[in-house]
Amino acid sequence: MKKSLLFLLSLMIFFMAGCQNSQTNKNATDQKTSEQTRIYHAENGDIKVPAHPKRVIVLSGFTGNVLKLGVPVVGAESWSKNAPYLSKQLKDAKEVSEDDLEGIIALNPDLIIALSTVKNLNKLQKIAPTVVYTWGKLDYLDQHIEIGKLLNKEKQATDWVNSFKKDAEQTGQAIRQKIGENATVSVIEAYGKDLYVYGDNWARGTELLYQTMKLNMPEKVKADALKNGYFALSTEVLPEYMGDYVILSKYHEADLSFEQTATYQNIPAVKNHHVFTMQGEGASFNDPITLEKQLAFFKKSFLG
Repeated sequence: MKKSLLFLLSLMIFFMAGCQNSQTNKNATDQKTSEQTRIYHAENGDIKVPAHPKRVIVLSGFTGNVLKLGVPVVGAESWSKNAPYLSKQLKDAKEVSEDDLEGIIALNPDLIIALSTVKNLNKLQKIAPTVVYTWGKLDYLDQHIEIGKLLNKEKQATDWVNSFKKDAEQTGQAIRQKIGENATVSVIEAYGKDLYVYGDNWARGTELLYQTMKLNMPEKVKADALKNGYFALSTEVLPEYMGDYVILSKYHEADLSFEQTATYQNIPAVKNHHVFTMQGEGASFNDPITLEKQLAFFKKSFLG
């Protein structure tokens, strides 16, 4: 009888110890999981994301933001892959698209970043935590800070924004002093056979020139391009949208025959050599890497 009681007592002690160890292990696992993930309040809901992402796929124009913060990008869309300022850092990243679900799965991402208009969002969310942003919902500098929050790099992102903004504001002041406070600047792009003029939030340096450097937009551009971000032009009406100074973004395969017309050659900005040519490829981004290159270009163009 005593032996039976001792056996049962030993069994109970063993069982309780096992439960305690199991609970301890569970708590340790939960704590480790908690340390490895965090909740990010995204447009598309509260999402559990990696605390320190290691395999990010970017299906939008925010690739340069991620790279600037030192976070590895394993996959990016074609525009980023082919952008001159980003291609070197993306040489080992695979080109993917929102339709290439198999390619995305093969890269085993731990985080996906996309625009709010992305297709297959429900399917992407099953592959990895997927965070979307609406283009232009935040201004271009706040957007970088927000991506910094997502990647657990908010301080680094904020420090860059503060430094860059100060540099850009000082450059804008120097440019206005040189060209005059009332001088106007247009941003025109030649893409394929088309011509466009841009407002103040459609990349091509527009956010930098108008929002931060405080340069003036021609009234005709304000009327037609400010609301929608861009406006398609014909050669005949081009003079109406050309400011005192012009940033002309050209793609390599653009039809530049308009430059040979009398209409174009008689525009004051052209005659005064106030047209500054910028490479079109890569200009459609407003990430920190691209912005630094654009700011250097504007300094050289306006200030020599």
